[in-house]
Amino acid sequence: MLLVAFLAFLVSTLAAAAVVRWGHARARIYGADMPQRFHVGDVPRLGGVALLAGVAVGWGAGAMQTAFFGDPGSLRMGPWVGLWAAVMLPAVLGGMAEDATQRLAVRWRLLLSAVTGVLAVWLLDLEVPRLGLSWLDAWLPRLPWLGAAIAVLAVTGLPHAFNIIDGYNGLAGAVALAVCLALAHVALQVGDRSLAVMVVCMAGATVGFLVWNYPRGLLFAGDGGAYVWGVVIAIASVSLVQRNPEVSPWFPMLLLVYPVWETLFSIYRKLARGSSPGVADALHFHQLIYRRIVRHVFDKDISRRMLKRNNRTSPYLWGFTLLTVVPAVLVWRSTWLLMLFCLVFVVLYVLAYLMIVRFKVPGWIQGE
Repeated sequence: MLLVAFLAFLVSTLAAAAVVRWGHARARIYGADMPQRFHVGDVPRLGGVALLAGVAVGWGAGAMQTAFFGDPGSLRMGPWVGLWAAVMLPAVLGGMAEDATQRLAVRWRLLLSAVTGVLAVWLLDLEVPRLGLSWLDAWLPRLPWLGAAIAVLAVTGLPHAFNIIDGYNGLAGAVALAVCLALAHVALQVGDRSLAVMVVCMAGATVGFLVWNYPRGLLFAGDGGAYVWGVVIAIASVSLVQRNPEVSPWFPMLLLVYPVWETLFSIYRKLARGSSPGVADALHFHQLIYRRIVRHVFDKDISRRMLKRNNRTSPYLWGFTLLTVVPAVLVWRSTWLLMLFCLVFVVLYVLAYLMIVRFKVPGWIQGE
């Protein structure tokens, strides 16, 4: 398992180096007036190329080892790995097309993600078999399409949720890394080694990307990278619950409540202001932290000053993410405790957001 993860890391690192070396021409098309832009200079947004290359090579090596050497490492992988890769392509290639051209509208990327969701249900037999609540689970057999619909929604929506939190160096990558390791841990606890290998390869590829993304900010994940994380993690999360009855369906929900709630809250916030949910703005939680908490950075060079502020923003959200990942790993069997922690996170998020908006952040949080 560690060998294929290292291979995914190595390929991702080298592919990222190639993108950094030759990808600056494409970065020039990303306008300086974009509300999400918090850096100076032309930085390639094709980190998804590195992530996809690392994952594909890692998965392929695991499947080949199983096929030709009798699975000496108990990877339990097979030709079905190719189906995972094929399912990813519509969403991921759509994201990469946007990164390269800045011309693929949100509705088309959402449609391609939905195609990936439908393919996951069709080719991988993906569905959510239970919701963890007896009164709801009693209805699922009467509505056989509902579990598949929830799976399509998860695979369609999570890539865009990761895209929303992909705002600063090391933010989305670190969240994806923590989630993958948590999924791998629980998969190993229930003996699902093949699933653990899949997400460990994703973790290895993510580390390879982070080598170039944090703290130097030489490469961004872009839409393609966010979609790689979102699709792989969504499929792995649903598969883990589907294949292992002892895992509560609220375990992946708590793991992913930060990007999911950030997305839902952003939709509500924009609709309340009369804006379209598809229109980008600079009022996400991580952007408010950058603007109103991480302020005291002094440097004569504007690019270095922005880079330092950028890098100091992500650790605030890393800490926020640990509030969900740690309890999820500890109580992955208990639906009620997982639901309680989800509720606590939502309340803390809203309180923190309102506190920042109203300029009522304590001085010790701002380092004063």
